[in-house]
Amino acid sequence: MTQREGVLKPSSLRPLQSAWKKHVEPQWGSRAIGGIRHSEVQSWVSSIAGGPTTVRRAHGILAGILDVAVSDRRISRNVAREVKLPTKARSAARHYLTHAQVQLLVDKARHPTLVLFLAYTGLRWGEATALRVRHVDPSRRRVQVEENAVLVSHQVHVGSPKTHRSRSVPYPEFLSAQLQEATTGKAPDELLFGDGHRHVKLPASRNGWFTKAVRAAQVEDPTFPRITPHDLRHTAASLAVSEGAHVKSVQRMLGHASAAMTLDVYADLFDDDLDAVAAALDRAKRESDVVKMLSDAKDRES
Repeated sequence: MTQREGVLKPSSLRPLQSAWKKHVEPQWGSRAIGGIRHSEVQSWVSSIAGGPTTVRRAHGILAGILDVAVSDRRISRNVAREVKLPTKARSAARHYLTHAQVQLLVDKARHPTLVLFLAYTGLRWGEATALRVRHVDPSRRRVQVEENAVLVSHQVHVGSPKTHRSRSVPYPEFLSAQLQEATTGKAPDELLFGDGHRHVKLPASRNGWFTKAVRAAQVEDPTFPRITPHDLRHTAASLAVSEGAHVKSVQRMLGHASAAMTLDVYADLFDDDLDAVAAALDRAKRESDVVKMLSDAKDRES
């Protein structure tokens, strides 16, 4: 675990440390690596209490240790790589808000500008709440994403964005006035959202201000889905795609590692594109048939 402390971010390291202390160290901490058997690992994996993510995380730690032992030629093969693991749970259906639903949520929220910003830029919560005044370029209507603020054990840790790369993200013109107001009276290094000195923390899932805003929106709109702040990122992707944004543009906006990843994550949003491709091919074929028919008629006349 010590090898990973200087590589992983606190938000990624913390769950691994917890899994090591709770599941891996008690079972394998005192065992000789060469004496570990495949059947023992399989029995251990089957006995771990928790969901697929918990089991896979614990197994991954042990397997990683044995991988190093193989590389060091202390053992000939990694017996942990051959065990059967529980299937990952199917991801819950994503919720995409309409423009009207976004505005309804904004009207009910304690931090309306932040909600509106998230829904129309696609930034992750930590990226948006880590923005500073100097990151805003009003002349180009862009923000420079350079930091990410993550809450770990009630403490905010600031590091690089998820992909470790900074990026420039545009925002719609209608956000200019709100962002101008958010920067007024603040120094360049002060935070864009909140009071300028303390990061806006991710609200509690059960009774935080965001959940209260969602509940209030649902009273007025029975079709309003139950969403989390991260669903605003999905909403931004959906609204962009619905307006014809190219997948590469959506990728750059969201900060995905590749366009392929964007297509994998939001494959459902591009279903209409497939229909459009089929419709375009149909039109092209019909036009080609008409041209051929006219050409054949002309040949017969001549």
